[in-house]
Amino acid sequence: MGHPFVVPHPVGASHRERARTLDQRGSQPCRQRGPRASALLLIMLVGAQGLVPRTVEAEAPHDGARQAVSRGTVEAGFMSGFWQGNNAFANAPSANRSALYQLPRLGLILTDEWKAGFLSGNLELLLEPQLAHYYRPFNASAFGGSLLVKYNFLSFGRWMPFWDVGAGMLWTDLAPRIPEQSTTFNFVLQVGPGLHYFLTTHTAVTLGVRFHHISNAGLGQRNVGLNATLGYLGASVFLPD
Repeated sequence: MGHPFVVPHPVGASHRERARTLDQRGSQPCRQRGPRASALLLIMLVGAQGLVPRTVEAEAPHDGARQAVSRGTVEAGFMSGFWQGNNAFANAPSANRSALYQLPRLGLILTDEWKAGFLSGNLELLLEPQLAHYYRPFNASAFGGSLLVKYNFLSFGRWMPFWDVGAGMLWTDLAPRIPEQSTTFNFVLQVGPGLHYFLTTHTAVTLGVRFHHISNAGLGQRNVGLNATLGYLGASVFLPD
């Protein structure tokens, strides 16, 4: 017999209540996860939409020289070069002359692009100081500057070939110690091709080679002239207008 003070509960009712309680507890996480998951998905979609334009912008094609070099653009650069005399034009002693040159430069693009197919380009005025150390046949120094006209070819993407020609003045203590020249004051004529390669929109590696002629234009007793090949390598920055 049961205890007189305990009232028994129906077994079926107890199971039903426990089942209902477990069902209520189990449904709460489901209802909470739904809004959280939706919010997280919305945040991911909004973030993805914000990233797409940046990715497209970062991968936008580089238009090379045409993008960087336009009328009013300023070129600032620095080149180091090797100068080697040669025997062109019957001035045989010049082959024994060697020097290292430092060539800072400052240029200004003067014109809009001239459309001429693969020859399309623009014109640049270039100011180029020259500092040199001659180490053969003996130590000597030189300094001066040139004004050059430079034509930039713009149809080759990141590659920008160019051709420059110019003249200037040069002081050197080679003379009167060499037979070719008798004056320390001389004139410089130079011409040759070169190439820029744009690493970024405004920065380029620069290399070139020139025929380089030093002469006193008959102002001294001797004026055989110094003829040489000047190769140079450096970097240029193109600053937009």
